[in-house]
Amino acid sequence: MDCYFHSNVPSVAPCSECGKPICATCRDERGGCPSCRLASKVEAATATRQQIPGAVPPRPAPASVRPRATIVAPSDPPESRALVALGYPLWPLALVSLLDRKQTRKLRRQAMQALGFNAGFWGFWALLWLIAQVPFMGFSAWVLMPLLPILFLVASVYYGIKTWNGDDVRVPVISSWIEDRFPQEEANSR
Repeated sequence: MDCYFHSNVPSVAPCSECGKPICATCRDERGGCPSCRLASKVEAATATRQQIPGAVPPRPAPASVRPRATIVAPSDPPESRALVALGYPLWPLALVSLLDRKQTRKLRRQAMQALGFNAGFWGFWALLWLIAQVPFMGFSAWVLMPLLPILFLVASVYYGIKTWNGDDVRVPVISSWIEDRFPQEEANSR
């Protein structure tokens, strides 16, 4: 028979307290096993401990009894969220979503951000194109212009997915500009 604590070591004798088969390495001079020694040390430590005055707080309920957390779905209709989310890569859809009467103020703000995002990218592209026309400064703008559509695509997909999931999207310059122009919409949505 093998030792209770070592699987491939033959046992020498049973423990004098619990009767588990143990090897010579595990057995102490009184014939006890490691688990019995640990149990006696724990008992000795708890016997000398003093009571703490006061009431004992109740134990939390086990996980199986606790109420489960419910995931609250966004209150906006999925069609409206999809329309606003697609407004980031396709600006006419953001314009159409502003005319939707079922939208909340939060989605209207997101639609305005989508329009501002598109206008900002087109304005930045126009500025780079103008700089590219200047003879000696134009080289640096021509290097950046091919990267702009890739950046637009990645950012619009990112902001669209966040909008679709119901997260609050903050486009760096556009969001603060919209909050300055329409402060009552931000205060009412909270």
